[in-house]
Amino acid sequence: MLETEVSDNQGNTILVVEDTELTLKIIKRYLVSWGYDVVHASNGDQAWELLQENRFRMVLLDWMMPGMDGITICRKLRERGSEAFIYIIMLTSKDRKEDIVAGLETGADDYVTKPFDPDVLHSRIKVGWRIVELEHNLAERIKELQGSLDQVKRLQGLLPICCYCKKIRRDSDYWEQVDKYISEHSEAEFSHGICPECYKKYVEPELERYKKDKK
Repeated sequence: MLETEVSDNQGNTILVVEDTELTLKIIKRYLVSWGYDVVHASNGDQAWELLQENRFRMVLLDWMMPGMDGITICRKLRERGSEAFIYIIMLTSKDRKEDIVAGLETGADDYVTKPFDPDVLHSRIKVGWRIVELEHNLAERIKELQGSLDQVKRLQGLLPICCYCKKIRRDSDYWEQVDKYISEHSEAEFSHGICPECYKKYVEPELERYKKDKK
């Protein structure tokens, strides 16, 4: 069975790919009792279709099933590279050491063998969600840093500045103070003061005139 009414699939939705109906019912019952939403596919081709059209954060993936097998799906997901991170738990009856190694090396993040212990599966899923959240937060932080970098880049290049008053000319031929221009094009803030050179050049003469006027 292929469930097609899927939303953005953020939050706590898990895609379960399992071709045995009884096993699927057991897995789904546990996941729902643990507070997860479940979307499922009964073969590899249906699973790949869902993965192409929706953004899942976690997948419980069988190995042996009709159509595309779990190893192929896992490899194709990792080959997409630029897509948002998906945590893959291979849930399969293939329990030989070489099978476990093959599953993990193909791109699975964890490997649970059938028949599974519910407590073990629950713990593995919780660990997976912690990693998913860390990956999500890291991706958001990278976006923020990229935005800051873009702002810095906006200040690069040749700026037309007046050699007397130091105002910067905009594209509209409007001249404005340097501090205002930089504030609008970056996150910089200004605290104004007076340098010693300007103090002697401007402030001291004003003070002298003020003293003379008072006399």
